[in-house]
Amino acid sequence: MTLWVDADACPGTIKELIIRAARRLKIMVVFVANKFIGLPESSYLSSRRIGVNPEAVDMHIAENALAGDIVVTQDIPLASTLVAKGVVVISTRGELFSEENIGERLSIRNFMQGLRDSGGITPGPREFAQKDGRRFADTLDRVLTRLLKPKPVQPPGSPGKE
Repeated sequence: MTLWVDADACPGTIKELIIRAARRLKIMVVFVANKFIGLPESSYLSSRRIGVNPEAVDMHIAENALAGDIVVTQDIPLASTLVAKGVVVISTRGELFSEENIGERLSIRNFMQGLRDSGGITPGPREFAQKDGRRFADTLDRVLTRLLKPKPVQPPGSPGKE
């Protein structure tokens, strides 16, 4: 399992939470961005600086994240692509995207984008607050606990085992 971070617009508090989790749980984390991302020395942390094309980071993550990986992103179209691949996706505000909610989130995003494209003025995202950081930490902890939980070993010949 790898934890991928769409790092271009990732708040510093979220980056720090991810770094602490990587060290504590010994999981691989890859920060992907269009700019340099400074990271502390750790065999569990790496960064990839991708070209200046605004979509390059999203394309890199979409191509490399595998089912069972975790991705942290605010990008709804990227989240939609990843959820369809079986990747666990968490927003930087702690929202867990799923097959049940990603369609609605993508529709709302596309509607708002359509308004902006036609000259409409829409409110930007609300300011990142301390409660967003707590919600993210709680969601990440739940997801990591579930994914890192040892799977029960099926005895040979038991149902569900071929």
